[in-house]
Amino acid sequence: MVQAAQIQPPGTALIRDARDTDLPAIRDIYTPHVLHGLATFEEEPPDLAAWTERRAAVLAMGLPFLVLERQGRVLGYAYANTYRARPAYRWTLEDSIYLAPDQGGQGLGTALLGELLARCSAGPWRQMVAVIGHSGNLGSIAVHRRLGFQDCGTMRAVGFKLGQWVDTVMMQRELGLGASCLP
Repeated sequence: MVQAAQIQPPGTALIRDARDTDLPAIRDIYTPHVLHGLATFEEEPPDLAAWTERRAAVLAMGLPFLVLERQGRVLGYAYANTYRARPAYRWTLEDSIYLAPDQGGQGLGTALLGELLARCSAGPWRQMVAVIGHSGNLGSIAVHRRLGFQDCGTMRAVGFKLGQWVDTVMMQRELGLGASCLP
């Protein structure tokens, strides 16, 4: 397993906190995944107002919302959010990570998710869950495995998108002290 803190983005890429001015690029990265992909079960792309609300909600919880940029171009983003709303889940987060369609296979996803994990591990949270749309999403599954996520199972045909049934792959890894002690 690669340690999250050891990962540097390749080349001149930079990982930083997302700004309001990054939201159009984030929307543009996510929209093709919504319209043509199976990684997300959303069927309508969120507009800028929705992205503004999402980012504000993540930041209000003290969670990271990151972008990866190279030469001023945002190539991907990642953020953590609550896994579920019920109070007993308050120590568990879910990650979201997306790259521009032409940016896979360069180590960008590994660097971006590694930074997200490092920041979340520094907080009070103890578990990170990945809910990966489509069991054929081998790139995302590989990135998560590389960073220590373990397979928890596959929920078969739980979504219907683009005329087909879609699986969800569940993965998980500890953050910080994990379950070694009480919160």
